[in-house]
Amino acid sequence: MRYWLFKSEPSTWSWEQQQNKGDEGEEWDGVRNYQARNFMRDMEIGDRGFFYHSQTEKAVVGIVEVIALAHPDSTTDDERWECVDIKAVKSVQTPVTLEIIKSDPRLAEMVLVRNSRLSVQPVQEDEWRIVCELAGVSL
Repeated sequence: MRYWLFKSEPSTWSWEQQQNKGDEGEEWDGVRNYQARNFMRDMEIGDRGFFYHSQTEKAVVGIVEVIALAHPDSTTDDERWECVDIKAVKSVQTPVTLEIIKSDPRLAEMVLVRNSRLSVQPVQEDEWRIVCELAGVSL
């Protein structure tokens, strides 16, 4: 299993909306960055990810699971863009803010710290465990 982080502005697609989709999940569409798209191409069914509210909150607020492999993004006719489908697994007990992540020396190399603008990004297994610990989540 690999780990990822999915960023969304809550005003565009919130954690609550993701949860409301249930087991059906939702296409992680609208990504228009080649690196983020390539990360989605690398994902496998069952991979886990952090759901991160960007902009105002800037915090990990939930855990998601990849439920469909990369496929054409339904929001465009441009065949360059692909996406995966994800479903909500659980909310975190304590949101983990970007400030907390940046202040933890164990997370200094996390992509979120080094390239906070990337909307889909990998998370290393040790980083996953640390953020889950900070969030009060056991998986």
